[in-house]
Amino acid sequence: MSTRFQQSGFWCDFKCAHGWEKINHGEINVLVRSFKKGPFSFSLAYVPMAPEFEMKSAVPGFEEQAKSEVDYVKSLGDFVENVRSKLPKNTLCLRFDIPLDMPDVETRDEYLFRLPELCRVSNVNLKKTKVDIQPPDSTFLDLSLSEDELLKNMKNKWRYNIRYAAKHGVEVRSVTASSPDFEKDLNSFYSLYKETAERDGIGLHPLSYYKDLLERGEKSLGTDDETKITLYIASHENEDLAAIITLFQKNEAVYLYGCSSNKKRNLMPNYLVQWTAICGAKNYGSNIYDFYGIPPTGDENHPMHGLYLFKTGFGGREVHRPGSVDIPLSRFYKTYILAEDFRAFWHKKIMKKIRGR
Repeated sequence: MSTRFQQSGFWCDFKCAHGWEKINHGEINVLVRSFKKGPFSFSLAYVPMAPEFEMKSAVPGFEEQAKSEVDYVKSLGDFVENVRSKLPKNTLCLRFDIPLDMPDVETRDEYLFRLPELCRVSNVNLKKTKVDIQPPDSTFLDLSLSEDELLKNMKNKWRYNIRYAAKHGVEVRSVTASSPDFEKDLNSFYSLYKETAERDGIGLHPLSYYKDLLERGEKSLGTDDETKITLYIASHENEDLAAIITLFQKNEAVYLYGCSSNKKRNLMPNYLVQWTAICGAKNYGSNIYDFYGIPPTGDENHPMHGLYLFKTGFGGREVHRPGSVDIPLSRFYKTYILAEDFRAFWHKKIMKKIRGR
């Protein structure tokens, strides 16, 4: 199986420039982040999107499936024991985002229902977290299809919106760290991102984070760890309206970050900027285009229902993963989880309500 971008040397080195440390264990990268609060210090270890495992169909071959699932949980426990000596002594847990790609929410929920029993049989103390690091739900476009086939698979309104934006003068420019107006375009992106963060109640990194990502992408071109990072900006009459940052590797292309203005939304710039990036990923040679995060279902009452409609409307296949799981390594783990859950509740529930007033 191919390495997910979160396990690539490029991505792990980038994260290490922004607060993490990397530990290599065989072919798997472990990221470690250390914290110090007054006299207290602790570390968290994290394995993003590894180790790989292929889910087997439940029917036929249930016994084979069950054994493979037990073996996989055992492998997680064995991995922790083998890497433990490399971790800081005050590490609270090792967290995995396990890359089990499932076709629907029902299959994912059935797996999570079985997980406690799998852990019991495997004798592995695995805990499902309430907070997920990587988006557990997404939609993938198959880039082996032609552009005509990709357009055909979209909802009618999505094809119309792409053509409408182009017809009404929306233009999309592709920006990299070597572009003549890179600094200007990056600042424009960040202004749009701050506007989006204020509107939607989301967090954002400092400008230097996105600048470093684009510059590292430029430096990686032509190397064994080549990763093309591109900023796409949609504009109309010299006014920037929407922007996204994408990551292209041979295995996958990923829509990492996106933002938009409150102005001229009727011109549908978000549709054209995505389509331009999809075509760019296809031309680069990526296998799939990952929209990187959707609500689990099309529930109209979900606060991000609009995001679900937007991303799934491009015609990809949905993917659902179990999310993050922990293997505790310290007696202080429970205290940390209580604090993590409260922080998530505060930001997702309380602060969003405050911003919405």
